[in-house]
Amino acid sequence: MNKQKPSTLFRVFFLFALLFNLAGTPTPSVVDAAVITPNPILFVTQLPIRQDFTTIGAVFGNHKSGMQDVGRGGDLWIRYGDGSLKNLTQAAGYGSTGANGFQDHNAIAVRDPSVYWDGTKALFSMVIGAPEQQYVWETYYWQIYEITGLGKNQTPVITKVPNQPANFNNITPIYGTDDRIIFTTDRPRDGSAHLYPQLDEYEEAPTVSGLWSLDPDTGDLFMMNHAPSGDFTPIVDSYGRVIFTQWDHLQRDQQADADKYDGGTYGTFNWSDESAGSTPLNTRTEIFPEPRAEEEAAGTNLMPHTFNMFMPWQINEDGTEPETLNHIGRHELSHYIQNSFTDDPNVVYNSPGPIFNQNKIDIFLQIKESPTSPGTYFGSTMPEFGTHASGQIISMTAPPGLDADHIAVTHITHPDTSSTTATANHSGHYRDPLPLADGTLIAAHTSQTGYDASSGPSIYDFRLKTLTVSGNGYRIANQTLTSGIVETISFWDPDTKITYSGALWELQPVEVRARTRPAKHTSTLGPPEQQVFDQAGVNVTEFQAYMKANNIALIVSHNVTTRDDADVQQPLNLHIPNGVQTIYKSGKIYDVAYLQLFQADQLRGIGGTQSPREGRRVLAQLLHDAGVAVVQPPNPDGPPSSVILGEDGSMAAFVPARRAMTWQLTDPAGVGVVRERVWVTFQPGEIRVCTSCHGVNERDQSGNPSPENQPQALLSLLEYWKVASNSLFADVPASHWASSFIERLYNAGITGGCGTAPLMYCPDATVTRAQMAIFILRGMHGSSYVPPAATGTVFADIPVDAFAADWIEQLAAEGVTAGCGGGNYCPDATITRAQMSIFLLRGKYGNAYIPPAASGLIFGDVPADAFAADWIEQLAAEGVTSGCGGGNYCPDANVTRAEMAVFLVRAFNLP
Repeated sequence: MNKQKPSTLFRVFFLFALLFNLAGTPTPSVVDAAVITPNPILFVTQLPIRQDFTTIGAVFGNHKSGMQDVGRGGDLWIRYGDGSLKNLTQAAGYGSTGANGFQDHNAIAVRDPSVYWDGTKALFSMVIGAPEQQYVWETYYWQIYEITGLGKNQTPVITKVPNQPANFNNITPIYGTDDRIIFTTDRPRDGSAHLYPQLDEYEEAPTVSGLWSLDPDTGDLFMMNHAPSGDFTPIVDSYGRVIFTQWDHLQRDQQADADKYDGGTYGTFNWSDESAGSTPLNTRTEIFPEPRAEEEAAGTNLMPHTFNMFMPWQINEDGTEPETLNHIGRHELSHYIQNSFTDDPNVVYNSPGPIFNQNKIDIFLQIKESPTSPGTYFGSTMPEFGTHASGQIISMTAPPGLDADHIAVTHITHPDTSSTTATANHSGHYRDPLPLADGTLIAAHTSQTGYDASSGPSIYDFRLKTLTVSGNGYRIANQTLTSGIVETISFWDPDTKITYSGALWELQPVEVRARTRPAKHTSTLGPPEQQVFDQAGVNVTEFQAYMKANNIALIVSHNVTTRDDADVQQPLNLHIPNGVQTIYKSGKIYDVAYLQLFQADQLRGIGGTQSPREGRRVLAQLLHDAGVAVVQPPNPDGPPSSVILGEDGSMAAFVPARRAMTWQLTDPAGVGVVRERVWVTFQPGEIRVCTSCHGVNERDQSGNPSPENQPQALLSLLEYWKVASNSLFADVPASHWASSFIERLYNAGITGGCGTAPLMYCPDATVTRAQMAIFILRGMHGSSYVPPAATGTVFADIPVDAFAADWIEQLAAEGVTAGCGGGNYCPDATITRAQMSIFLLRGKYGNAYIPPAASGLIFGDVPADAFAADWIEQLAAEGVTSGCGGGNYCPDANVTRAEMAVFLVRAFNLP
């Protein structure tokens, strides 16, 4: 089976030289005086590193900062318009101070310069430090710095940006229109150390977690976009949109498939949940999307599914409205798209009819907007491995309002430059294209046409060059911007002493110029949705405030039966039972009744359950967010974590904020029909409207434009929300089976819930024996009761300062409990329903109470000789319980906090 794995050549880590910063101030020199640029150029130098798997020059996983990942010795440079150069980091006092080029504790590497709006300062990322002795393994991190004093006669000053995430790799920083800093980082989505690092969906290699926004003055930090496989190189374009590359790789785990079917030794497994106390499980179950392994798809009508694209995306600075650039996708860009089903002749690979864009790509990296043609974006496309993220330069014109059906990729360098096969038209590999204010195009270029060497030093020699039009009509490298920056470097890697002497790579140029600060791009609610809010009598501002407080968002679609006319890889003949339908052509018609939602949970471990490797991969899991559960309209007849579609084809659903989400349309039996192919993130309080959910660019499959109906599903959701949101506890909606008992327990002062802001009760959490002591005594004596101080001598496992020690010892003093045996109380153990019957009745009647003998006829699972049978039947006789359903009591089941509320209210007749 095809595992999509890179060859051994690119998977092996080779140890090669990194960097050194020569002592002394470099003498500015004029080179290539004929290359006069309109403005200075900032760029970085980097030691050539041949290995191209998750190292500094790689397509993905290039954020790591170890000695074998990036090395040390590169600098931040500026080239002035007349060709003179200045080493800015060295002039500001940064870089190694070791003798003869040895990289010491002051050694640096730099990356990702980005210029401020007025052109007077810049951001960049820098890592500082290197081992000074052999075998000393130390941890380093990329951090964000700001530099001022960029003028030829100014002294540069570098300061570390305050309040950024510490002990994480923070890279690709840019200035927002409000002077916040937008960047990518490998900080986990919620900052949890046990989830670090996030592992990508392809190789399970460390990756950045997405786009982030930081106010450096206040420290306010939030995740703009959660990307399970990573986001890359954001920019703010002239329209105020944040443009970036997202690695879209929503498919099942190929390492797990290898373990299961190919005798792999990756040791993939699932964690029980995302918590720090989660348990490694002996399973690697996945539920979405459909299988990628042929063995697993065999015998079904499913085509094995793979997905792997680096696509251009856009997002607002507040993190709202993420989508592929102008909604362009694989149908407009990709070379080949596999059909999802094998038994429907209407569901086929690729797209019918002429496609406007004829220049297909799967990767679009290093995006920069043209200063002379707003809305035109230059970037690079290349092989995934072996060329250090270099290949062909392309462009794409996609200003706001231009639909994806009329966006085309333009070849700037010859198409052969995207390959590794030498041809007469192959002029080498290019990366980091930069269009200048005067129309000049520069890029980092190497004359190499193949992969980098398989051994020895790198043969790639990236130099910044202008590009000129050649005889074949395509751009080729022309004049160099420098005469070459040569360094002598030595360092510990840390096991081996590495030495290097030669030219450094010149990468990531940016133009130092002022540019107009665009207006911040924001989202607005459309007329159809506003009309529904008015009809429901719901104030939009108040509704959004509720969602913000509960960290949730709302997604809405007008008619999910309409889909883009090019998307024939999934069913297009869609029908809502007793509702609308949209038909592509004669053939099978699919009933769709529900939208099933999945959230991205970091659950996939690797390395085996006994000694798992650090980090976790995201898996698609059924939506289980507690904040959503409170207000999501119930759907007992649909598949888990689904919402009902309106008869008009509309959809409305609450989703968790700042966590990647995906979904599928299902038939009435819960079987997937149309699946989302990417992850999407939403912000707290966001109302995200997509007219068709699965995307119409210009025309749907019936030749009609996007639907503009008032979504009935939204009205139903708002009516339910008005009731559910008025509950006392945020996680106990009015429709919850135990809501009245929980509120009575709260009003009686027996509980204050399990959390505040918002008030939470945690109804599904189990009750421990320590918690039970408090509940029982407050039920017996009232909310104002305070037990005597504990002595710490009653139970061996209850010292005087233990949680609930006073209550536990008093519970024993009143004869309600004698502990769990062996002189212990077992405070953290859970309480079973059988045990609870004894506690309640002893608490109510005293320790001398003995219930009548059991008959064994009350509950099917409680015979007369069962443990606590007398107590269980008496509890039922007093109307405290009617069992767990189906004529049973479930004596061995753990008591939940919701059940505890019912038991206490009924047993002690709480008002």
